[in-house]
Amino acid sequence: MESNSNITIKELKNSGELKEFVMFPHDLYKDSKYWVAPITKEELEILDKNINPVFKNAEAHYFLAYIDGKIVGRIAALINWVEVNDLKKKKVRFGWFDFIDNKEVSKALLKKVREIGIKNDLEFIEGPVGFSNMDKAGMLIKGFEKKNTMITLYNHAYYKDHMINHGYNKLAEWVEYELQIANYDDAPEKIKKFSDLILKRYKLKKLNFTKTEQIVPYVDQMFYLLGKTYDKLQTFVPIQDYQIDHYKNRFLKYINPGFIKCVTDENDDLVAFAITMPSFSNALKKINGKVDLIGKLRLLHAKNYNHKGSLYLIGVRPDFQNKGVIAILFNELQKFYNKFGITEVETNPELIENAAIQQLWKNYENNQHKNRATFTKVI
Repeated sequence: MESNSNITIKELKNSGELKEFVMFPHDLYKDSKYWVAPITKEELEILDKNINPVFKNAEAHYFLAYIDGKIVGRIAALINWVEVNDLKKKKVRFGWFDFIDNKEVSKALLKKVREIGIKNDLEFIEGPVGFSNMDKAGMLIKGFEKKNTMITLYNHAYYKDHMINHGYNKLAEWVEYELQIANYDDAPEKIKKFSDLILKRYKLKKLNFTKTEQIVPYVDQMFYLLGKTYDKLQTFVPIQDYQIDHYKNRFLKYINPGFIKCVTDENDDLVAFAITMPSFSNALKKINGKVDLIGKLRLLHAKNYNHKGSLYLIGVRPDFQNKGVIAILFNELQKFYNKFGITEVETNPELIENAAIQQLWKNYENNQHKNRATFTKVI
């Protein structure tokens, strides 16, 4: 335990102490209309070194900050050894970073991350990120009047000022959109025609699902395509095979099969996919991290009756990138959304320089409503 003026920093030593770490944001955001709590049990499992298989190739150090015995901040210092040893990126990551509006508190927490970096001969710090691309990342810098989704972070507006004050520079920036979903008959004709053209030109096939078990045979191919789609990103770390089952178990229960669309080639190999879900934000806000019987019913209702969707992941095989296959996916989604009653979709964070996907959103009535960023500093 370390003290800095009236601030005390404590490193958590066992999984039994994780509950306080996970629950701190509940206190910090208790008056927020927009912060949506993650499911407490899932957060504990992600951070528990005895449960999350990522710890086969990663390590984490968890710190809490106290003033007068009260928790005022938290941070996780993370090292992904695949990234350090195989990708030769000598980086210490930070995540689960929350704090009161006191710059000495945020400074003291970031100092602990720097110490972990120095101890392990690393060269720079980056965050907020998780262990890999499958975890939440990016500090919110615009869109504080909107709820976060199941896979994105929410934070107070003052966080960014703290990062700049402590000498951190913006590294990557993402944007998010709200898209209005019109009737299919009123949807842009050029997307419909373009979709048909691409299907015929490359002899592609559309896959629509009605049962979750129909999706399972394609999950491994989806993870492979994810790697090929995002391996050029500076934050990318390959997902290890033993992590895939963990992610299957974590996310498949939330899947409504109609919200997933795939495209295969003439040999039935996966070319592209889009994973979307009904929005769980309102249900998660109400259950506040607790999945008791009422919580399960609220999540089940959101899964089956919803007017809003969330776009989570898109993967495209490298030989089909920039060939228009995303238009096929969205053409199929449009039809399903109309049938299901979805009138609005929130996109996942996409890099601000990803002009191709943002060009597609211009075909819809859209609102670019959120920006988020990671921050970096040389150790």
